[in-house]
Amino acid sequence: MVTGRVLVDGEAVGPLLCLRAPISLWGGVDPRTGRVSDPRHPDNGRSVAGTVLAIPGAVGSSSSSAVMLELIRNAVAPAAVLLDRSDAILALGVVVARELGHPTVPVVELSLERIRGVPQGTTLKVVAGGRISWPEADDIHLGATR
Repeated sequence: MVTGRVLVDGEAVGPLLCLRAPISLWGGVDPRTGRVSDPRHPDNGRSVAGTVLAIPGAVGSSSSSAVMLELIRNAVAPAAVLLDRSDAILALGVVVARELGHPTVPVVELSLERIRGVPQGTTLKVVAGGRISWPEADDIHLGATR
């Protein structure tokens, strides 16, 4: 189990999708389908829907919050988001969605080094307080703490 810094608290379970490059949700993820839509992104075509989405960095657009809100509204959002570096804009979309009565998507700042070695698709569980666990955690080398 690892613990990150909570930006938006909540609980979620889903398969790990660790993006291989930073992304802007605005123009990078289709808010209707939840698919990475930036043709230059190495994960183009992958769906973020229902995943524990690990993002190595956000490429800044203040519109990312609107895209996150639309992903949630269209039921194609990630189950949770792990950010290597805090992104208040992305978290804002989750907070607005929650205020509008939509499900909450936990957002946790966590050095992705802490989950390096966890295979893509491994089921991760995010619980209140920013704790993240997975069944195989004892068998995987955990990176340095943050």
